[in-house]
Amino acid sequence: MHLLVNIDVDDLARAERFYREAFGLEAGRRFGSFCVEMLGAEAPLYLLVKAAGTAPAATVAQPRQYTRHWTPVHLDFVVEDIEDAVARAVRAGAVLEQPVATQKWGRLALLADPFGHGFCFVQFTGRGYDEVAGP
Repeated sequence: MHLLVNIDVDDLARAERFYREAFGLEAGRRFGSFCVEMLGAEAPLYLLVKAAGTAPAATVAQPRQYTRHWTPVHLDFVVEDIEDAVARAVRAGAVLEQPVATQKWGRLALLADPFGHGFCFVQFTGRGYDEVAGP
């Protein structure tokens, strides 16, 4: 099985620039003016233009919005140097919502992209998640 990550945005050029500058991803294939494939992570990210205020599906009452919103699904980017990653993302337009904090398994920072989507940077230390894994 392969994983593809799709991220709705309202401005493709701005999104491509952000994901390139914040994460070092590079544009791959383009699908007209409505989608660009971003490469460089373990799974490709597809930035999809969807207008604010449109319905994500016929069964969903809440329209798309690009102000900060919460969803139980978000991206975690595992990095070697979390301070550098946070600084780079903030320079590119991310909002730091929770500064770097140390956990038993490593370090974590919570951010949001310019389209309201939350994401985290994770820097593993020691044995990573194995530090807290059960038997």
